Amino acid sequence: MSGSFGTGNTDPTWTTIRRGLDAAPVLRDGLGITFGLAALGSAGRIVVPILIQQAIDKGIVGQDEVRVGFVVQLALVAVVAVTVAAVALRQAQVRLGERSERALYDLRSSLIGHINELSLDDHNEERRGGLVARVTSDIETLAQFFQWGGMSWMRSSTLMVIVAAAMLAYDWMLALIAFAISLPLAFVLRAVQKRLIVAHGRARESNGVMLGAIAEVVSGAPAIRAYSAGPMIAEVVQATTERNARDRIRAALYGAFLFPSGEIFAVFTVSAVIGAGVWRGPGNGLTAGALVSFVFLTYRFLEPIAEFTEVIDQTQTAVAGLHRVLSVLDLPITPTEPADPVALPPGRLDIAIEHLDYQYPVRADEGLDESERGGVLVLRDVSIVIPAGQQVAMVGSTGSGKTTLGRLVARFADPTAGAIRLGGVPLVDVARSDLRARLVVVSQEPFLFDDTIGANVAFAREGADRSDVERIVADLDVGDWIETLGDGLDTRVGERGGQLSAGERQLVALLRAGLADPDVLILDEATSSVDALTEVRISRALDVLASGRTTIAIAHRLSTAARADRVLVLSHGVLVEDGTHDDLVDGGGVYAGLYDAWVSATTVAHQRNAIAGSAANVVAQVPGSTP
Repeated sequence: MSGSFGTGNTDPTWTTIRRGLDAAPVLRDGLGITFGLAALGSAGRIVVPILIQQAIDKGIVGQDEVRVGFVVQLALVAVVAVTVAAVALRQAQVRLGERSERALYDLRSSLIGHINELSLDDHNEERRGGLVARVTSDIETLAQFFQWGGMSWMRSSTLMVIVAAAMLAYDWMLALIAFAISLPLAFVLRAVQKRLIVAHGRARESNGVMLGAIAEVVSGAPAIRAYSAGPMIAEVVQATTERNARDRIRAALYGAFLFPSGEIFAVFTVSAVIGAGVWRGPGNGLTAGALVSFVFLTYRFLEPIAEFTEVIDQTQTAVAGLHRVLSVLDLPITPTEPADPVALPPGRLDIAIEHLDYQYPVRADEGLDESERGGVLVLRDVSIVIPAGQQVAMVGSTGSGKTTLGRLVARFADPTAGAIRLGGVPLVDVARSDLRARLVVVSQEPFLFDDTIGANVAFAREGADRSDVERIVADLDVGDWIETLGDGLDTRVGERGGQLSAGERQLVALLRAGLADPDVLILDEATSSVDALTEVRISRALDVLASGRTTIAIAHRLSTAARADRVLVLSHGVLVEDGTHDDLVDGGGVYAGLYDAWVSATTVAHQRNAIAGSAANVVAQVPGSTP
């Protein structure tokens, strides 16, 4: 199954609802009792019309004689019946409210947990704003439905059945007339419902796109300002917002058609019942009280239909939201957890990569022909053995596959062919928790929470306290950097670490990795844009962190490769060279070419910096000049 979400609700409504009940069983438990209370409350609503009929036919004996005592008794019975009905409906509402809130809590928790378990490919393919919309606005549509719509369906459906039975008991002919005239309304509602399903599905989808665009504006504010791209980005946001507005208006137009259609059919039905009742007259056993009571019952019968016309719009919105939530839960969790996991051996771990191939998955809706849907092969027949404790650097030009190979070793994805073994155990047989406890990845762009530096470091190990954080700061020899910060470890990093530089964020990530104390370390180096002092600190921390551990460094700067025990060179997904730095430089192959280009670029950069520094000194010596 591809990692994509549906663009609309293609499942039948009842199928989606049944699946929703399966996903949140707490809502289904005790549903019969809740329906029973709703039915009792609905039954109380037909008592008044029946008592009115009794009051007219038996309480008013003649033109000048009224049985006041009898009418008072009927009124007291009505008070008791209405009170019991109100209590029953209230209890049904409370039960449904409590269970729906617990169900939504379970559904939201399951959704968040499932999203966290999805592969990085699924996160990369889908805009994060769309995933956020599933947890927030889509769940919120369900909450709004249960606040009114869910109880309305229970109350109205039971009321319609009970009133229909009472109408047939009073006068089956008038009942059939009422049913026949109101029946076409069901077909009208069905036709509108089909369009509402599609309209609300599109509205929910465009809402997710809009939230994704807005999220990009907020998170990308620095880049937008740096390039004065505000007007261009504003056009994108405006386009997504306008699309969402059009989709919502279209859905609202369909919904607006429902209420007047119910009112029209109500007028026709009541008029026909009164006309037929007067025409038949008392001669056919239809008393005045019975006719008045029947008219009241007819209104009671039409009330649920009119209410359905109002609630069906909200129902379709909720069903569309539920379908989108279920579409996320339908995404398979990959890589899969082994059924019978094998524990990794204690101590340092070696890595064996055997004839590995990998191709990126491609979604079926990409518009590709059948031959292309298998994805692009980015790694081909890669075989590597890394002894325990060895420090390896992987280098290669952009698109060579080095980052992908690192992701496969970390089991963020499984290879298309071949195998990876960690400590002699196939990676696919290792439990996820065991792997994460023994292997840590420091990404190129580490994510920091909007908290303190200390909290962001302690995050790496459950139960870690401040003393543990202080110890790892000392071990990695970055205490001098912590001292330069105003609040030390209590310095807040801002959203996504925005108040720290790129190099400082990398230092926090290295402290995390040190606190986790893994046996295997995978580093996606990101030191190309840091100042010289921060680079020294990072290099110093890396040397300490990698010591004694099996380490794979995805090197973007060849100074890292020069310090490694061994260098692996990838080109177009193939391992082309394997050896020490000195041997590969002397070999005159791909690595030697990369190294020569890097040395030349570094030399030119140093020369430019030296010239710029000299020019600044000259300017500073000129009286009245501004350096």
